[in-house]
Amino acid sequence: MRQNSPRDQESHTGSTFAAHLTTAIVSGVTTAVLARNFFESEKKVTHSIETDYGVEDPDFRRTISHMLGPPFVGGNDVRIYNNGAEIFPAMLHAIRMAQHSVTFENFVFTSGRVTRQFAGAFAERALAGVKVHFLQDAMGCNCIRGEEFNVMKKAGVEVEVFRYLNLRFNERTHRKLLVIDGKFGFIGGVGISDDWDGDAEQPTHWRDTQYLVRGPAVAQMQQAFMDNWIQTRACVLHGDRYFPHVEKENGMNCQVFKSSSSEGADSARLLFIFAIAAARRTIRIANAYFIPDDLTVQTLVEARARNVDVEVIVPGELTDQHLVRKVGRARWKKMIEAGIKFYEYQPSRFHCKYMIVDEFLSCVGSCNLDNRSLRLNEEANLNILDRDFAREHLQIFERDKADSRRIGLDEWRSRPLGEKVVGLLGCALRSQL
Repeated sequence: MRQNSPRDQESHTGSTFAAHLTTAIVSGVTTAVLARNFFESEKKVTHSIETDYGVEDPDFRRTISHMLGPPFVGGNDVRIYNNGAEIFPAMLHAIRMAQHSVTFENFVFTSGRVTRQFAGAFAERALAGVKVHFLQDAMGCNCIRGEEFNVMKKAGVEVEVFRYLNLRFNERTHRKLLVIDGKFGFIGGVGISDDWDGDAEQPTHWRDTQYLVRGPAVAQMQQAFMDNWIQTRACVLHGDRYFPHVEKENGMNCQVFKSSSSEGADSARLLFIFAIAAARRTIRIANAYFIPDDLTVQTLVEARARNVDVEVIVPGELTDQHLVRKVGRARWKKMIEAGIKFYEYQPSRFHCKYMIVDEFLSCVGSCNLDNRSLRLNEEANLNILDRDFAREHLQIFERDKADSRRIGLDEWRSRPLGEKVVGLLGCALRSQL
């Protein structure tokens, strides 16, 4: 019988070591990826928040200014656009008006007629000498190597893809920002896709809102874009081309704040909780993906105990995320029993994200009331302290409510058994929804 030679033994030992090393590396990388994307490493506020001030009091403005970062600034004007039929023409017109710079950050960008229009508008401005910076999330785009991207790149648009190959694949940029010449810009929840086109008249299309901002708060929108542009391209955009002197437009006090996991703070979550805690009369919430955590549920129930009137509009059966809907509905019990009124939007898919408190504070933007927005994604929201604007937006809420159906306690209790089971089991996955 042939015995292994020293060379054979050495080869076997080397192979064993290489196999162990490979296993260790794969295990380490897998652990790092799972820990970075699926397990929370930071503590979050869980205790009840009580305020001795309302959203109209100077104390609220000061607290939110310092807690969320950028302060409220006066002299802004904000206009509401509804659905793609209004939103897309306004955004495309703004791009074509650009003389110095265009900065754009986005989540959904899917190939079709609408994306070709936007790509063409960006390319035309770049060929005209305007500095155009395009930042697109990798997860929300299906045409990174498609016609739209090629058109922009050939024209000189600076195109970047956010976290295309990155261990933090579970943390996306969900911000929707478009800033023109640093002087005015759009913020909201709309995706650049044919699914948003029209006036939400088709069941598979989206009902949504977008907001045009003029005034000093636009610089805060620009800064939110710069935050992720620097992460992606490591290039600072500065000077008058991006941060010009902006004249005051109106009397609206506005604040644009950004939220992200990398900042280690629950900016968006804290805003919602403090606004609800400071409510004294009414809370109106319209949200596409409504899965409030325990503290948010508790804070809403406590608002009802103060006799605050609370109404919530969420998607109905026409949704792209049926699990999210079932998990969200599973959490309604305490809120419905406390007297919170829930409505499900009926005509089409519902993608709005706005909250109005005491007919004075309006909070709008990209942030959903779920863990993905509040703890994982990069988000940007606009707060407006203005009674006239809030009342205008309340009219939109009432129109959305008229197109919705109220779900009472009896109907909630009579949900199909399958939905109840899926909802309860899905609650275990709430951190990823």
